[in-house]
Amino acid sequence: MRCNELSALLLIVTLGLTPGCRRNGSETVQPSNGLTASRFEPTPARLERGRYLVEAVTGCFHCHSANDWKKPGAPPLEGQKGAGTVFPMEGFTWVVVPNLTPDDRTGIGQMTDPQIARAIREGIGRDGRRLFPLMPYLNYRQMSDEDVASVVVYLRSLEPVSNALPPMQMPREIAEHLPPVEPLNQPVVAPDRNDPIAWGRYLVTLGDCFTCHTVGVIDQGRPQPGMEFAGGMVFKGPWGSVAAANITPDPSGISYYDETLFIEAMRTGHVKARALNPLMPWAVYGKMTDGDLKAVFAFLRALPAVKHRVDNTEPVTPCARCGKDHGAGAFN
Repeated sequence: MRCNELSALLLIVTLGLTPGCRRNGSETVQPSNGLTASRFEPTPARLERGRYLVEAVTGCFHCHSANDWKKPGAPPLEGQKGAGTVFPMEGFTWVVVPNLTPDDRTGIGQMTDPQIARAIREGIGRDGRRLFPLMPYLNYRQMSDEDVASVVVYLRSLEPVSNALPPMQMPREIAEHLPPVEPLNQPVVAPDRNDPIAWGRYLVTLGDCFTCHTVGVIDQGRPQPGMEFAGGMVFKGPWGSVAAANITPDPSGISYYDETLFIEAMRTGHVKARALNPLMPWAVYGKMTDGDLKAVFAFLRALPAVKHRVDNTEPVTPCARCGKDHGAGAFN
């Protein structure tokens, strides 16, 4: 993969994660690209593709559900799959994650299919508000027209769950600093599945790996230069306190992984004897096909290697490399 291609990907992902909210100038929701039908045809192929994308690639329910953080993989609580929740991460408990089930009163039941597609790919809610970009809608701008239609078809098939949530009280200093997002006005097509790196890049983008594995994206709205995918961001919540791993091919990252170990880690939540924290949605990604996981691994292997040791088994110490306090920080 050429460096300019990777830089373009990182720029796209970064812009989609700048914190804030802005009201759209019009309350009328325009159709996204060629998705003009008021209802996307719910074919069996779309239903299954949508199920795969939601359940195995994007991990929608890992955020849009109240989870049991004490169980392996942190599955949704019984009856709460996709029903929304108050985000449990320290510092972000004002974020209210919406109900994605087709409940008419508290979910997406009253939204049209193009409205749902626009929320996914352009970050504009039914009432014209910009969605808070923990929902990575600028990543999803790269989701193909057919894939987003499939996601909508699958969400429509969910069992409706009535779950009234409090309104989100976004801090003013965050709400006033989101750059405008241009509407999609060209068809979006998926990359060539026969190109492992291009297909892996597509899956990694939809899986939003960059957000958690890059210091600065969540807390500063932009990545620290040269730290892309190198880990170090610390997350505190009901899962405990954990720093995201370096997933670049540097010896301090995952250079020792091969395809077999990578697939095993995603399937089991263990890197040999070491268990992955449930915040890492391995139980989602482990549902990908072997071919898709191999493509993800091919993309990760093509990333620039970044030297940055992060080890959650070591004492938490200040890290001069990323500016965070994390395990093995003093070794950098």
